[in-house]
Amino acid sequence: MAIRLGPNQYGKAEVRVVAVDRSSPRHTLVDLNVSTSLRGDFTAAHATGDNSHVLTTDTQKNTVFAFAREGVGTPEEFGLRLARHLAGSYDWITGARVAVASYGWDRITVAGAEHDHAFRRAGAEHDHAFRRAGAEVRTAVVTVDGEDEHVIAGLADLVVLKTTGSEFRGFPRDRYTTLAETTDRVLATAVTARWRYRAGDLDYDALFAGVRTALLETFASTHSLALQQSLHAMGVAVLEQFPEVAEIRLSMPNRHHFLQDLSAFGLDNPDVVYHADDRPYGLIEGTVLRDDVPPAEIAWQGTPGSC
Repeated sequence: MAIRLGPNQYGKAEVRVVAVDRSSPRHTLVDLNVSTSLRGDFTAAHATGDNSHVLTTDTQKNTVFAFAREGVGTPEEFGLRLARHLAGSYDWITGARVAVASYGWDRITVAGAEHDHAFRRAGAEHDHAFRRAGAEVRTAVVTVDGEDEHVIAGLADLVVLKTTGSEFRGFPRDRYTTLAETTDRVLATAVTARWRYRAGDLDYDALFAGVRTALLETFASTHSLALQQSLHAMGVAVLEQFPEVAEIRLSMPNRHHFLQDLSAFGLDNPDVVYHADDRPYGLIEGTVLRDDVPPAEIAWQGTPGSC
């Protein structure tokens, strides 16, 4: 029996970068969490502790900051620049994976112009004051493997809810089933979506906005017989509207809302008051893809929540 080293990678995880552009009176900022991973010939480091092929994780961290100094652009563009550099830095490095989480910030709107000279009229957006946009995060994962490049865009924690237009019935019952069937329920979920682009020179910002809108509009307009049906409809809508997208993978935990029993207080509850349970929850995951586009599993390696 032979024992050998299997697939492996290493890198620097969660490098927090905030870059501010003060080149005009109206400042802009990007807020990123960047993780890098390298693949290649690192057998000696594992087997004998020989670090001659190890590009230190500290170097990778410093590279992230240096590249941010040159300008970030979109998360996808920043990831491509980093991955191309890291994958091409030494002969023994055969591939690089860069994951970028981008946190949104909105400008603060200030009511009165007397407070500051940074805005010109009442109700204007402040030029250099911001508020965190919320829990939703824009994501990008770039993999460079030899001559091949793969870009996966996405979002996480896009929380959506509809107060009607959702059913759940017709499921099998056994001795352990207690869930009642319903033709009208609250449907809520926190969408994590990742979609792989075909190769090409793409407008990543416009595509991200378009895909996000397609996901939201389809969730809202689909009369859902199950969260699985909503997931599939959302994925289909993205592929139908955007030929640049090769496939999309979605993870949608069901944020259950149950009617609260108010009978102990002598009150009825005609679908008004609910309690929201954060766990346990149903976790619905799925992939919607084109059958005429080759798969690219290497693009998904190391990405959790993808089936």
